[in-house]
Amino acid sequence: MRSIERVLVRPLILTEKGNRMRENMGKYLFEVSPEATKIEIRQAVEQLFDVKVRSVRTMIVRGKPARLGRRQVQRPAWKKAIVTLIEGSKIEYFETL
Repeated sequence: MRSIERVLVRPLILTEKGNRMRENMGKYLFEVSPEATKIEIRQAVEQLFDVKVRSVRTMIVRGKPARLGRRQVQRPAWKKAIVTLIEGSKIEYFETL
C-alpha cells in the first residue's frame, strides 16, 4: 500500500460545488494520485481524519489547453476523488476553513 502522503495530494476546498456537496451531502473532494485505487483512498481518509467512509468515487479530469505567450500548451490531467462519509460524520479540518 502507498503512504497517505502519496495517495492524497490535496483537498479541493475552494470550489462552490465542493462546498455545497460538503455542507448538504457529507461529500468531500480530494485530488489524488493517478495510480491510487478506491481502496487506498478509503484507507488514507479513514486513517488521516479518523472518520468512517461510506463510498469513494473517482474520475479523471482531462487537462485543458492553455496559452503561454504565443505558445499553446496542454495542462496535465489529474485524478479527483469524491469521498462520502457515514451519516453524522464530518472532517473537522474542513469545518474550520
